[in-house]
Amino acid sequence: MTLTIVGSQLGDEGKGALVDRWGGDADVVVRYQGGDNAGHTVVEGGVEYKLSLVPSGAVRGTIGILGNGCVVNPKTLFTEIDDLRERGLDPDVRVARRAHVIMPYHRVLDGIEEEVKADDDAGDAVGTTGRGIGPTYEDKAGRRGIRIADLLDPDVLREKLEYVVPQKRALVEDVYELDLAGDDDRAEAFDVDALHEEFAAIGERLADEGMTVNCSDYLHRRHEAGDEILFEGAQGTHIDVDHGNYPFVTSSNPTAGAASVGSGFGVTTVGDGEVVGIVKAYLSRVGEGPLPTELDGDADEEALADDIRERGGEFGTVTGRPRRIGWLDLPMLRHAARVSGFTGVAVNHVDVLAGLDELKVCTAYELDSEELDTVPTTTGRWERCEPVYETLDTWEEFDSAAVAEAGYDALPEAAREYLEFVADEIDTPIYAIGVGPDREETVELTNPFDE
Repeated sequence: MTLTIVGSQLGDEGKGALVDRWGGDADVVVRYQGGDNAGHTVVEGGVEYKLSLVPSGAVRGTIGILGNGCVVNPKTLFTEIDDLRERGLDPDVRVARRAHVIMPYHRVLDGIEEEVKADDDAGDAVGTTGRGIGPTYEDKAGRRGIRIADLLDPDVLREKLEYVVPQKRALVEDVYELDLAGDDDRAEAFDVDALHEEFAAIGERLADEGMTVNCSDYLHRRHEAGDEILFEGAQGTHIDVDHGNYPFVTSSNPTAGAASVGSGFGVTTVGDGEVVGIVKAYLSRVGEGPLPTELDGDADEEALADDIRERGGEFGTVTGRPRRIGWLDLPMLRHAARVSGFTGVAVNHVDVLAGLDELKVCTAYELDSEELDTVPTTTGRWERCEPVYETLDTWEEFDSAAVAEAGYDALPEAAREYLEFVADEIDTPIYAIGVGPDREETVELTNPFDE
């Protein structure tokens, strides 16, 4: 049995909570794309764990793997592992030898490129986290990347650094016309000897702790032995580099198809399992790009957005940036369900909408006198879409712990009607409802591992 967890919107849907919950039934949890730009928050017994790279299942003691589709900052990885150990946990995290390494020069270039894009004459800034994700994926596609396996062999590592670092230095000095000599921190990011010393030592720790694996072979053997495997996507469908609102996207594929590519696990096996889309009961976004249902009009809308933001803790796990807020957008969910083939969805943050004076859902878009039921293929067209709203009944505030213990029927009637409306509109059953941040504050209708 395999289960793939996918964000159905723009990230920050609460995937970590469901990975944590269902991860207890899994033997292995695999992150298949992204890097430490993707934060997951797990709450257990009121204790909060913020993870930007370590797979969420680590809190449950499940083996976690960063697949070959990930880009890995080893310093972030070690910091998170050491922090979990200091808090009394014993995370078992493995890294695919084919995964690419985020190098210091990638982070420097990420910042420089965003600054250049922010210039009105140069293009649109994406609003990246500045953690080097995009430049690392660029090097992967350009066949000049450094992989985890390269860190295990100092001679190979030096050879690769001597090839790529002069190119990166030339890019900064000759293309961007920046002087590295006046900035010691930036200069060190382009120093072959310093990089070799630092990352050879990282390779030694990875080897000493037995953390690296041939991901494809490892997962195949675990599956053959009858183990349950959960694939954890980072970010969300609409910032997928192929299926999102390009260019305001991440540099990898959060959609379900990447679970196979980013792990080396057979597509027929992954496709034969469950694919659960995680939905936030409203919409939030960090960064730039269209958001047709954004609450940013008059003062009343902005006040409502502030209220939802505070209730829902809508601030980036990695960056702390306040998230933009909007009503639930069903055209986005239809696109996500079709791209990844959802067998079920989990709807989170239902408690955040309790007590509102009004509640709207976008059911379609109007564009050039045409009604659309899904997201246009170009960002320019999506920016011009006007949402078509349906107003639904609001519900009163409720005791999250009591509802989670009592089950679905304990939810206010209007909340159940809201959920059933969403399920009907996207033709996908609801497997779980998040009514609070803690692991136990989830109403589970279906455990996908029991299907």
